[in-house]
Amino acid sequence: MHEPLDPSPGPPATAGGPARVPAIGQQRDRAPSGRTDGGPVGDGPAGGPADGAAGPTALNRLAATVEFLRSELDRAHADAAGRSLVEMAAGVLIERLRCSPAEAGTQLTVLAEQAGASVLEFAADLVNQVTTDRISAIARDFVATSTGPREDPALRLRATQAHSLATGDGEAVARSVLTTALQPLGAVAVAIWAAHPDQSLTLEGSAGFSPAEAGRWRHVPPGVPTPARRALEERETVAYPTLAHAALPTIGQHERVGGRVVVPAGTGGRLIGVLEMCWPARLEPPSQVLQRQFEALAELCATTLETWTTPAAPALRDGEFDDLQHLADGILDPCLVLDLAPGPAELPLEFGIRHVNPAFTDFAGRPTSAVAGARLLEAYPLAAEPGGLAEKVEHVYATGEPFRAKEMRLSATVDGVALHTRARVSISRHGRYVVVVWRLDDGTPRVARLLQHAQRLGRIGGFEENLQTGQIAWNETLFDLHGLPATAAPISLDRLADHAHPDDQPAIGRFLRTLLHHRRPASTAFRLQRPDGVSRHIRVVAEPVHDGDAALTAVRGAYQDISAQHWTEVALAATRDQLAQSEQQAAERSRLALQLQHAIMPPARGPQTLHDLQVAVRYRPAEKEHLVGGDWYDILTLPSGEVLLCVGDVAGHGIEAATGMVALRNALRGLAATGAGPAQLLTWLNSVTHHLTDNVTATAVCALYHPGTRRLRWARAGHLPPVLLRDGTASTLPQLEGILLGVLDHADYAEDHLDLAPGDTLVMFTDGLIERRDESVHASLDGLLALSEGAARTTTGRPASLEGHLDHLLRYGGADTDDDTCLIGVSVDPAPSR
Repeated sequence: MHEPLDPSPGPPATAGGPARVPAIGQQRDRAPSGRTDGGPVGDGPAGGPADGAAGPTALNRLAATVEFLRSELDRAHADAAGRSLVEMAAGVLIERLRCSPAEAGTQLTVLAEQAGASVLEFAADLVNQVTTDRISAIARDFVATSTGPREDPALRLRATQAHSLATGDGEAVARSVLTTALQPLGAVAVAIWAAHPDQSLTLEGSAGFSPAEAGRWRHVPPGVPTPARRALEERETVAYPTLAHAALPTIGQHERVGGRVVVPAGTGGRLIGVLEMCWPARLEPPSQVLQRQFEALAELCATTLETWTTPAAPALRDGEFDDLQHLADGILDPCLVLDLAPGPAELPLEFGIRHVNPAFTDFAGRPTSAVAGARLLEAYPLAAEPGGLAEKVEHVYATGEPFRAKEMRLSATVDGVALHTRARVSISRHGRYVVVVWRLDDGTPRVARLLQHAQRLGRIGGFEENLQTGQIAWNETLFDLHGLPATAAPISLDRLADHAHPDDQPAIGRFLRTLLHHRRPASTAFRLQRPDGVSRHIRVVAEPVHDGDAALTAVRGAYQDISAQHWTEVALAATRDQLAQSEQQAAERSRLALQLQHAIMPPARGPQTLHDLQVAVRYRPAEKEHLVGGDWYDILTLPSGEVLLCVGDVAGHGIEAATGMVALRNALRGLAATGAGPAQLLTWLNSVTHHLTDNVTATAVCALYHPGTRRLRWARAGHLPPVLLRDGTASTLPQLEGILLGVLDHADYAEDHLDLAPGDTLVMFTDGLIERRDESVHASLDGLLALSEGAARTTTGRPASLEGHLDHLLRYGGADTDDDTCLIGVSVDPAPSR
């Protein structure tokens, strides 16, 4: 059992709070020190703000806090870099001249005037002279090689360093690195990556990328190859002329495709991150001078990465706070020490998190550095909700009455996502400080059970091997993965290759070298040969464990059975190959059908004169090659002197429809030479379709024109009737009886005749001209008649040519089925018949 939550005595309060509480957002007078007098304020009820104004005042509190923080941040960004650099130089003068800070500031100004430089430039030069880091080395090289007035790169680097040390925000550091140090070199974007023991990467700061792109790359899981990971593995700078040369995914891969330079960042021989820089165009290999500047920036980023992982220390120490800090550090539950934050008197009360104890754990999973030193509403904005943590803290500070709740909702936001938990909470005031202690719902046994089930379902087993004692610890799942009884001796890492497939032993060797020699986290996949003869595909990931002297003492990690994933990938690869082959065969068949169709029926044929007929044709293929259909047409002068006109449509698409179309077209040509009429020709063609082709059905309209009499005899087999345009009026020919070709063994077809007059135009077509998904065939035919009458004359009022008439029908036909289309247009010569 834990000790009691509340470190101070006092009567408990209910979850609703004591009898009197100040209203949220209420203004108060501040003491000269920026603190209130501690007296009670307001007359609202205990559970929330006065007069039911919880919602608006809570929003006012959040808005005021955000506005205040934004103004503070803007001022800090503007002043931090120069002020920090000047203060460092003043510190050097204090140490060298044994003078006071005020005298050092005056002396710095005088020396800068004597040197003919600005105070900032002189401060940077002074700091470079007394330091031995990379930046000072760059400055000395610049002085040694300078032949004229040029910008000192060390000044840019030193200003960047000062600004980075003055801020704890990764985005601000990235902006400073880009604008101060890299933009003068032509760079347009920068990313700062933090490396973690599990080989994952997190984006700690970026500039020059869109917020959406930075959000997508906030976390890079282990095993994902990126330029940053390559730089970590090779432990040296990696430069790419363009991003295409990298052939690796990374942030901004669609926004910034120019050159990239990626530098590993580390301190004390330990790599903890990566600096990735982007250029807008092709980048030549960087010179040695630029290389040294990039390495200095990477070292600076490594220093700031280490700073971000260290909890912020309080800037002010006093006896009261020291005693309270010792008290908080002895509490076994998470504890925060709050201090009234300075601010204008017209703003609501605001508290800063002055200290968190060693037992503190953020329930939102953030590191302690993200909470310590921040304002309460900055770390936990949702605490401003009615009846929330901020209201209770303000009440305790104003009244001095402690607050306790057996269950209270705590809320936080991480990346815009609201997270909630339940906890026992105790709040008490100690002088000018407020202590908040919470005990989260202890779900350790439940979490352990969930973890055990997750390992079982994911086929994951954990291990830890002590390299000094040789002791190895496995969990139960790991024995099962290796096919060993729970009483068997665990397999050490140096014997892992003996239990793997011979072809995988080189990969295991590289894994062990990285882990034990280079002392970096590593992972690999191999085939495990179990004692029972079963082979399993295993992935192992491990990390080194160091003691306080940085000596390698142990290795811990996990094995995962990925056999199912492996065989799924193998099956998926085989399926992709089969699909690619099928797609290739289908494409070849579609191309063959299209070539066959175009060879027999070109898309357009110029006007022909057959006796007193002007004849033109149009063929429009389907837009998609795999939809090549069986539409066909034919125009032929027979030995009898008559002209054969026919249009047909074979059901289906592809090579089968195209070959069926060729068979029917050629058969009709041969049958027409007998001199039979259109109805008899369709009867014979039906028998050919039924017996000589493989399950083919088709529609057709067949006509014979006699030039001497201008009589047109025609018949139809399930096809749409032709359209006659006479004296500017369009109409369809009668719907003669006639079944589809190929449905029955024998079928009879009706025949009709029409005497054409000079100036008449007759159009025979397939359904691809008018067919629509959203209207009936009759409605589409009515639309075609109206379109034909509109196409009868051009915009000038003169009669349209036959070809223009057909082109107008194709262009404005309105079909939406992506089917191929055939048209035959015949126009009787106005000259008298001979």
